[in-house]
Amino acid sequence: MTTAGVRISEAGMEDISCVLAFLALMAVVPLGLLTVLLSGLLIYLLVEFGAEALKRIGVLPSVGRIILVLVIASAFISLITIGVIALVSRLTQGPEGLGTLLRTMADALDGLHGHIPPWVDNLLPFSFEDWRDVFAEWLREHAAQLSLVGRDAGMFLTHLIVGMVIGGLIACGSKVKAQSHPLAKALKNRAAFLLRAFHRIVFSQIRISALNTVMTAIFLLGIMPAVGTPLPMSQTLVAVTFIVGLLPIVGNLISNTVITLVALSVSPTAAVGALAFLVFIHKLEYFVNARIVGGRIHAHAWEILIAMVVMEAVFGIPGLIAAPVYYACLKDELSARGLV
Repeated sequence: MTTAGVRISEAGMEDISCVLAFLALMAVVPLGLLTVLLSGLLIYLLVEFGAEALKRIGVLPSVGRIILVLVIASAFISLITIGVIALVSRLTQGPEGLGTLLRTMADALDGLHGHIPPWVDNLLPFSFEDWRDVFAEWLREHAAQLSLVGRDAGMFLTHLIVGMVIGGLIACGSKVKAQSHPLAKALKNRAAFLLRAFHRIVFSQIRISALNTVMTAIFLLGIMPAVGTPLPMSQTLVAVTFIVGLLPIVGNLISNTVITLVALSVSPTAAVGALAFLVFIHKLEYFVNARIVGGRIHAHAWEILIAMVVMEAVFGIPGLIAAPVYYACLKDELSARGLV
């Protein structure tokens, strides 16, 4: 009777932990804590893997974790500092700076005058100075919205750092004595499923990001010059594509618009070709994403696509980002219980 009671108790704890984990994960997105969760998981994963590697050369795991947290923190601060300096230098100086890019875009639009319907032509400014005035007026009218963007960027960075700190503290903290705490043991199992799912999704996203960047670079630096229509500032365009590509969905729209306008400064044919290629690549990216991620979690591409569509409909862009990780975790849980 006692043994049966223990079995029932453990099964009940597993069920309770599943409910708690589900509620917590569903609350993370609407509360705006997805960045905290993902950055914390990433740091924990890096520290655990690094500690295992250091253990092979004789470093105690507890010492190795502390060393790795300090190294990762220093590297993060250094990368942020160097990256900001390099980005500002790249985008504000030289013949391929941001100012030159904006002027090229303005010249491309100015070249449309006389080739478009009069009612559209009358709506477009006629010079770079006119575009600058329009942009300045737009900034004045949308100052409040832009301040929110700055606030959101600051909040994102804060959440990123907080998540890294939490992940580092958990990685360096004492391990839970599962035998003394049945619910803690069950929750630890849920965390292990989430961490394993995140691990597989992260490596999948690295492959997807690398593929997208490489294909865009091949188009800008290889295909366009090969067909006799090289685009100006191609290296800057690749850098802009990589930077804005960190923003889901919106980043693709921004990069497509910038590249198409620069291509328009060369010729309308180049602009149409660039737009068609970029739309094809970024639409294909959804299916490649689903295919790569599905292969890592043993799921069909359509399963991932459905999860992404549903989460995006419920939670917006954050839901779209969380969907692969959440679905991978759910798939693991169901597989462990023999339900799928």
